Amino acid sequence: MSAPFPPVRRPPHRESRILKPEDAENAIELVKQALPFFRAGEPIVHPDHVDVPVLYLDFAIDRVHYDPRTGNPSPKGAPPHAEPSMEGARERIEEVLKEARVLDGAEFREPEDCWIVPVAWKSFIILHVRVSADAKELIPDYHLTEEVRRHGL
Repeated sequence: MSAPFPPVRRPPHRESRILKPEDAENAIELVKQALPFFRAGEPIVHPDHVDVPVLYLDFAIDRVHYDPRTGNPSPKGAPPHAEPSMEGARERIEEVLKEARVLDGAEFREPEDCWIVPVAWKSFIILHVRVSADAKELIPDYHLTEEVRRHGL
């Protein structure tokens, strides 16, 4: 006779949130207002790629994948697997952020209870900006913020 399966902790039951297009529109507008204040941080070199944190005030919002072969960002979800080189990465991402635009759409991530607003450069989505469910505050990437602070970047 086998032992019963161990219990699994289920997430707490939440009331179903009523999502309104106006909240998504407000989240998009908030990111549009903040975008001119985004700046590139010091590159983070991984064994096979380079990420450039994007900062707002002293918080990391997200990371841009940088492709040293092209000198351009790569789309979200596809960090380039190339010999990492951070030469010129920060400066290039500063230029890219000036050309970036906020897309007119948002998704809602229930587990995080926030809106995700995509930011594009040319035809690539390069950032996912988190905005509170009420569309009043940007939500930093706390893990990335700690990584940036830990490395003094």
